[in-house]
Amino acid sequence: MKNVAILGSTGSIGTQTLDVLRANPDDFSLVAISAGSNITMLEEQIREFHPKLCAVFDEEKALRLKEAVSDVSPQCKIVSGMEGLIEVSTISESDILITAVVGMIGINPTIAAIKAGKDIGLANKETLVTAGHIIIPLARKMQVSILPVDSEHSAIFQCLNGEKGNVIDKILLTASGGPFRGMTKEELLDVTLEMALKHPNWSMGKKITIDSATMVNKGLEVIEAKWLFDVNPSQIEVVVQPQSIIHSMVQYKDGAVIAQLGTPDMRLPIQYALYYPKRVFLKGDRLDFSTLSEITFSKPDMDTFLGLKYAYKAIECGGSMPTVLNAANEYAVARFLNKEIRFLEIYEMIDYCMSCHKNIESPTVSQILETEQWVYETIKSKWSTNS
Repeated sequence: MKNVAILGSTGSIGTQTLDVLRANPDDFSLVAISAGSNITMLEEQIREFHPKLCAVFDEEKALRLKEAVSDVSPQCKIVSGMEGLIEVSTISESDILITAVVGMIGINPTIAAIKAGKDIGLANKETLVTAGHIIIPLARKMQVSILPVDSEHSAIFQCLNGEKGNVIDKILLTASGGPFRGMTKEELLDVTLEMALKHPNWSMGKKITIDSATMVNKGLEVIEAKWLFDVNPSQIEVVVQPQSIIHSMVQYKDGAVIAQLGTPDMRLPIQYALYYPKRVFLKGDRLDFSTLSEITFSKPDMDTFLGLKYAYKAIECGGSMPTVLNAANEYAVARFLNKEIRFLEIYEMIDYCMSCHKNIESPTVSQILETEQWVYETIKSKWSTNS
């Protein structure tokens, strides 16, 4: 029996992690969960899984949740704030922490979990994007496993199994191209929020779906792959594969390419991380090669979908620049989701912040979080009268 804690149990990755636990009750026990403010779903999860600890970032809602579940689950301790998230991430009973929160809020809880000796099922890419230079050395020091939950990084991780000591030539990181693949800049001028949220293959949260449309998500994944697999950015090649059948590939020194294929189902990488190194049955669709008509490839259009170009620039600069990219995108996407800005203004906000930022070579966690606030204030100042 493996004890599991989840940061972000009400989001897309969190709820699909619970699907895996629900299907395998003899193998897993849920000991702690957290969410930002969705106490309705948290109450349902507490009533079903009976965790020992639950954190709600919003303190007022934490008090309301405590009252709501007092009749059925008095043994579940309700906590709040960043302290609550860290308590979930370090609870003594857990064996693995699934970091399914969105945004840089995941940095400190992840660091705390690593220091507590917890294995990490990593879905919170912002942690490595902004603090990879802190996270990876710390995980090595504590002898903690970081198991990727993103479909692409899980695919790469699987392709590397059994190849220890063999030299990687390059990583082929696949991308669907999002809902606007093939469109021009002029055509992107008029896209709406509703159009951007219609991903052709994957069912994801709103923020990551917009990131897929801008290809910022793929850029963040490039930065994440650099840290996870200890390769240079020049060794990471993005390949557009619209069918989302090949989830990523690794090319070795001898020219051999190993790929991981499957249907677009996030439960597969989640389950792989939870059971690693074992594989167990997963209910769902299987690839049918007798009916699969084609798998196509193309180069990403980095002149139209600037998110990928900005990411390569950020990782080349290093230091605090990836934090600027991430924070500017996070803020811009939130405004786009509120229909306050146009789609292409996401790029404008990122570019502006990266252009005027004074890079910090090796930022501490405090400097990373200060940089995040600088980005927010910079965008507010620049766009307050223009939006």
